[in-house]
Amino acid sequence: MNIHTIILAGGKGTRMLSQKAKVLQKLAGKTMLQHLLIKANKVSDKISVVVGFNKDDVEKEISRLSLKAQTFLQKKQIGTADAVKTVINEITDTEKVLILYGDVPLIKTSTLDSLCANEGDITILTTLLKNPTGYGRVIKGSNSYVTGIVEEKDATDSQKGINEIFTGILVASGKALKELIPLIDNKNAAKEYYLTDLISIASEKGFKINALDSPNNETKGANNRFEQEELERVLRNMNADDLLNAGATLVDKTRVDIRGNVKVGADCTIDVNVIFEGNIELGDNVEIGANTVICDTKINNDTKILPFSHIVSSNIGKDCLIGPYARLREGSTIENGAKIGNFVETKKTTIGKSSKANHFSYLGDAEIGDSVNIGAGTITCNYDGKDKHKTKIGEGSFVGTNSSLVAPINIGKNAYVGAGSTITKDIPDNALGVGRSKQINKENWSKEKK
Repeated sequence: MNIHTIILAGGKGTRMLSQKAKVLQKLAGKTMLQHLLIKANKVSDKISVVVGFNKDDVEKEISRLSLKAQTFLQKKQIGTADAVKTVINEITDTEKVLILYGDVPLIKTSTLDSLCANEGDITILTTLLKNPTGYGRVIKGSNSYVTGIVEEKDATDSQKGINEIFTGILVASGKALKELIPLIDNKNAAKEYYLTDLISIASEKGFKINALDSPNNETKGANNRFEQEELERVLRNMNADDLLNAGATLVDKTRVDIRGNVKVGADCTIDVNVIFEGNIELGDNVEIGANTVICDTKINNDTKILPFSHIVSSNIGKDCLIGPYARLREGSTIENGAKIGNFVETKKTTIGKSSKANHFSYLGDAEIGDSVNIGAGTITCNYDGKDKHKTKIGEGSFVGTNSSLVAPINIGKNAYVGAGSTITKDIPDNALGVGRSKQINKENWSKEKK
C-alpha cells in the first residue's frame, strides 16, 4: 500500500523566543524539518507539509533540500486536526496516511517502517513513561485494541496507574481518516480541533485501533530552548551508539558530536571533542585525535589524524599522518604515506605519496608529486589579485624553508629550491633554483649607529 506522509509544520513555537518557525530550529546542524523529511522520503510515496507561521522560509527550506514534498497552508493555527484537514482533498481511500510532527524529529526510520506495516484501520505510536504525570493515558479494551485517550484530569485512580501514553504520531487508512477528521469538534477550552480526539471517535465507530510501543527518546519534542538542548543531547547519544554498534572505539561517547553520516571500518578510535559533519568514511585502523573537526571526507586505512585538525571535503590515503593543527580545505587529496604537519593549510591541492609538509606552510592550487619535501614556511602564491594559478612540483624535489613559489610555476623532478627563495621562473629537472637578494655585511655598523 502507498504511504502518504503528512508533516505538521505550521506552529510558531512561541516559547522558543525566535523569529523562525519551530521546525527551522536546528539539531546537529540540520533543521528539525530536514531530519523528518529525510526519513519521510525513505518510507513515503507522497509527502505533504502543512505550513503556517513563517511559511515562506519553511517552503524555502523544503526547496533547498530538493526532497519531494508539497506544502499546504493552515491559515489559522487552530489545532492539529484542522492542520490535517488542509490536506484532506489529497488523501485517497487506498493509501495509508502517516502523520508526523515537525517538532518531534528523532523518530527512526525503522520505527516508521514498523508503524506503517501494522494491520488495521488505525495504529497509534505510544511510549512508556516511568512518570506519565500530565500526559493522556492510552486506554485499551479486553481485545487489546485502543478505545480512547483519557486526559489526566479526567482519569480515574486506576487509569492514572497506566504508564503508556500517546505520542500523537499515527498511521491510518485514507478511507478511515477522511471519514473521521470532519467529526472532530472544538468543544474545549482552547476552541481547537485536536487530533487526539480522533481515537475515541474511531473506537465508537467500530474502527480497530492498534498501538505500537516505541522508545521514549524517539518521540521527544521541543517547545523551548531547554527541550531543544535535550533533543540535541539525545540525538548525540543515539548517533554515538550507532558508531559503537558499528565497532568504533569512542574514548567518551558523550563528547563525540555526529552531525552527519559516518561509516567506519574495523578498529577505528575516536578521541574526545571530535565533530563529524556531512558524509564521512573511515577505513580500518583510523585514529582521530581530540578536538578535531571533519566534514565530507574519506580517510583510508591506518591513517592518523592528530589533535586540533580541521578537515573539509578532502580525500586522505592510507598510512598518512595529519596534524596536529592541520587544516585541509576543500579539494585536498593526500596520497598514501604522506605527512601534513602542524599549522599546514592545503586547498585544491594534491600531495603525492610519501611527501611531507611538516610545518607552517600554505599549499593552494598545487600538484605535488611523490616523495617531495616541503620546508617550513613555504607558500604557493596562487592568487594574483584577480585569478588563481597552479603550482606543480615534480617527484623527489626539495623545497627549502621560507620559500615563496609564485604561480603559475613548474618545478621539475628531483629539483631543489634554496631556502628563503622567491621563485618566479620554472626550475628544470635536477636543477637548483635560488631567488634571493645578495647578502651585504657592513662592518662596525652597530657602533656607528649608537
